[in-house]
Amino acid sequence: MTNQQPADHSTADWSTADPIEYGQYQDSSGVNYWSLDRVLQRELDAVMDPDTLSWACPRLRSFGKQVGTIVAEHAPVIDEHGPELQTYDRRGEVINDVQYRPEQLENEQITYCDHGIVADSFTPPADRDDPLPLTHNLAMQYLLSYADPGFDCPVAMTAGVALVLEKFADVSPNSGRLWEYYDRLTSTAPDEQIEGAMFLTEKQGGSDVGANETTATYDDEAGVWRLTGEKWFCSNIDAEGTLALARTPGSPEGTDGLSMFLVPHTTENGALNEQVYRRLKDKLGTISVPTGEVELDGAEAYLVGTETEGFRQMAEMLNLERLSNAVASCGIMGRALLESKIHAANREAFGTALDDHPLMQVDLVDMAVDHEAATAFVFDAAAAFARREEAARDVRGDSDHTPGDPVDEEAYQLMRLLTPIAKARTARMAVDTASYAMEIRGGDGYVRDYVTHQLFRDAQVLPIWEGTENILSLDVLRALERERAHGPALARIDGRLEAVTDDRLADDVEVVRAASHDLGETLAALATADDEYAQRAAKELLQFIFETYTAALLLKRAQSGLDKGTAREAAVARRFIDRHLRNRTAGGIADDDRLPLDAFQAIVRFEPLDPERLRR
Repeated sequence: MTNQQPADHSTADWSTADPIEYGQYQDSSGVNYWSLDRVLQRELDAVMDPDTLSWACPRLRSFGKQVGTIVAEHAPVIDEHGPELQTYDRRGEVINDVQYRPEQLENEQITYCDHGIVADSFTPPADRDDPLPLTHNLAMQYLLSYADPGFDCPVAMTAGVALVLEKFADVSPNSGRLWEYYDRLTSTAPDEQIEGAMFLTEKQGGSDVGANETTATYDDEAGVWRLTGEKWFCSNIDAEGTLALARTPGSPEGTDGLSMFLVPHTTENGALNEQVYRRLKDKLGTISVPTGEVELDGAEAYLVGTETEGFRQMAEMLNLERLSNAVASCGIMGRALLESKIHAANREAFGTALDDHPLMQVDLVDMAVDHEAATAFVFDAAAAFARREEAARDVRGDSDHTPGDPVDEEAYQLMRLLTPIAKARTARMAVDTASYAMEIRGGDGYVRDYVTHQLFRDAQVLPIWEGTENILSLDVLRALERERAHGPALARIDGRLEAVTDDRLADDVEVVRAASHDLGETLAALATADDEYAQRAAKELLQFIFETYTAALLLKRAQSGLDKGTAREAAVARRFIDRHLRNRTAGGIADDDRLPLDAFQAIVRFEPLDPERLRR
């Protein structure tokens, strides 16, 4: 059996397209990931301007096909034979040469140059007046992560460095030089395009960035800064444009004393920079991105922005990196779910297909609901981020505006709260989903011959990259305290609940409304609590915000679906609410909950669902 390509659908008709018969596919490669992912189509339909989305759809469809065929075919080869580092030549001279397989170079051509994954969200494509919103870049990262989440790491960092230079190059001493790097980071020309990276972690500090010991001194003769120190976990180690934090003479301790620098792989005169790529890490997963240790020994560097403002400036990149991490999580969940659906439709056990068994139907429904919940939350957060960045671009020419300051205050508050939550929750969900997809495959899922092996290994880094759950939980507390982000979030929850008018959703709305009330009271109590208590409760708070906010978001999607005559999205919302917010007796065992079985065809295969079946 060979995989057949599904009919392509634009986001305009995702809700009325025919059900997907997963039994027609052999496995989850050789297909168009965009065409098969109606959840992504729906979310972009909800958060992107219709005209922009209409322009973007053919690009996303083409990219989904290339990722589902070529990149997915290359991924296991690269995973088995990843990049190799040669630090020294035969004479003992430092060459810092990372060798990539030709499959990886072809992936880069497809992604950066043919489809403009970074370029199109920073510079207007040939037939547009404006760049695409960053939600487009994140949607492409999502699709890329179906095949190779490791490769998405350099893509995300390239976009992140471009974002930082766009914001701060003009106020930098070497402005012209930094804009040259920006132009190359956002280029689609193969002979010009370069990648970016950020080197934060140091051996003695880990997540404590303020413990940074790398120093920067100014070289008057050369007109550049010189960085000296050690960076311990450097992904995309040989990127041509790397951002690093260092401490200038006389600067204070902690994060307040850090400055940001762009450290090139090669200097302006074409020589190798004064740094040593000591070794590559022997990682569990994400093999396609070379991660290693770097010793900076007077490396040439350019100050970015204002001295001692480096940590605040790096946070601008970190927000995008965390959203990139979250869309990678959703992409892994989407691929794991697709693989599980196809296997369950084709595999027979005890005389019938796996997906005819009630236990498997419940499992697939819950995997699908988790994927939809995660994707809805992440793209809602991404929309707030993109809105804030678009507003910042509009005023960047204003001489009274300080670069990096909030422009759209509500979007900034929402982004600050939702981004760490999105990263923390989806990363853990990706690990759980990938793990269960491996279990559905059985013993085959545990060996390298099947994609579940790679998905699980790649997923495991996502709770670590860009901040662990503890770090992110503390960041949520800061967003609530400093940015007063609870106001817009609670208002967004209540506004969505008010928009749900179908009486068949009334009970669900009341459950979420009660949760929103409890959330408000919890936030008020934490506002007056001591720091120790607040920190101890931070993880539970993060999860509670995620569950309540997502439930309201899914209910709004449910109302839209009912308006179109289908209850599929309502079934998804109800299942999420039942599992996370509705009180259930005896752990749910005694409840007569048949929703996963009654709505299996609708939730898993996108079959229309009669709204009358929602009534309890």
